[in-house]
Amino acid sequence: MQENPLNKTELVLFDLDGTLIDTAPDFLLSLNNVLLDNNKHYLELADIRHHISDGSGKLIKVGFGINESDSKFETLRSDLLKQYKKNLIKSSCLFDGVKEMLKSLADSNISFGIVTNKPYEYAKPLIDSFNELSSSLILICPDHLKSAKPSPEGILLACSEIGIDPMKTCYVGDHNVDIAAGNAAGMIVVSCEYGYGRLPTKIGKKEIRIDHPIELAKYIGK
Repeated sequence: MQENPLNKTELVLFDLDGTLIDTAPDFLLSLNNVLLDNNKHYLELADIRHHISDGSGKLIKVGFGINESDSKFETLRSDLLKQYKKNLIKSSCLFDGVKEMLKSLADSNISFGIVTNKPYEYAKPLIDSFNELSSSLILICPDHLKSAKPSPEGILLACSEIGIDPMKTCYVGDHNVDIAAGNAAGMIVVSCEYGYGRLPTKIGKKEIRIDHPIELAKYIGK
């Protein structure tokens, strides 16, 4: 019988968008508001879903077909962020199964925290709107770091602040940068197929993939 590589896990660190919370509907609403303000056609969720984790700049590129060299780029990106701040918790919700998965961790006395590339001004109120996430021991955002993911800095800082060895920690995310950051921190990464990122075809040596949040309980928790 194959040994469970996560059977000694004491701490689970999560990405946020595309892993714990489905924020795509509110990003779509915000981008479409900016598009309509500029007399552009609105987009469908399928047009942007795989780009949510790539940041606001990527959404402007997809929506307007321009890049950073365009004179309007930064203004449009600023408008998008203003819209998103207004629409932060309109339709965003926990992914199906996250509540049960977090209960499984709690029942097994396994702590969790959040390490995200989402700026604190958006991440904190979003997290605070979900009671299920109130048990998170830590929130690490790019504001707290010199380098965001794919750097392992945030993950290692979370382990240090909580006081748990990275070797007894796993990182759960949905994007290439999550895999890179977790592996660079020396830990196994659980990659979420249900999320936004387009994951590599080949599964890494220190990587496990799940199609649904509750599958994490097969490896960690009860």
